[in-house]
Amino acid sequence: MSVTLKLATSLDGRIATASGQSRWITGQPAREQVHRLRAEHDAVLVGVETALADDPELTVRTPGYNGPQPARVVLDSRQRLSPECKLVATARETPTYVVATTEPDPALVELGVRVLHVRAVGEDRPELKTVVETLAAEGLQRLFVEGGGQVAASFLRCGLVDAIEWFRAPIVIGGEGRPGVGALAIAGLSDAPHFRRVEVREVGDDLWERYERI
Repeated sequence: MSVTLKLATSLDGRIATASGQSRWITGQPAREQVHRLRAEHDAVLVGVETALADDPELTVRTPGYNGPQPARVVLDSRQRLSPECKLVATARETPTYVVATTEPDPALVELGVRVLHVRAVGEDRPELKTVVETLAAEGLQRLFVEGGGQVAASFLRCGLVDAIEWFRAPIVIGGEGRPGVGALAIAGLSDAPHFRRVEVREVGDDLWERYERI
């Protein structure tokens, strides 16, 4: 499986203010490009905190697009998603997976959500290498990881990120803002994940930087 991490941040790498305000850091052209990138992947993944805070659809909504929709995947150890949220409410229309460390919730299954039970690590978090293997077994070979900061950090810590699509807005939020990448527990620069920049483009007022793992 190939894993692409998408980041949409301020110049100083923040995805939201301290209060959680995040819509919209990047402009419309950048958001449209994100939809096109979703269309190139088999599945879009977020953490449950992002799903609860934003109630996203995680679909491709580019004008004129009539191709297949990527599956939606939520890392949700304790299956906290509400049956009323958009992802669950549309699970029969667009494949929707919840990756949990508990037995499948019948209420979610009844609404069409496929609950994948995986082993837990640390503070009851899904073990990501197992997650990737389980999704690959479901036929999902190209994964687009959209957030949030802890999820991004977890994939980077595990060495699972093959590419980064980074959209950077010309604003500065400051240290009290929420980081696009959470703590990595890196002791030295040699331990940091290394990437090679392969392209930089302007998209409206924002920059789109593309990286590949070295």
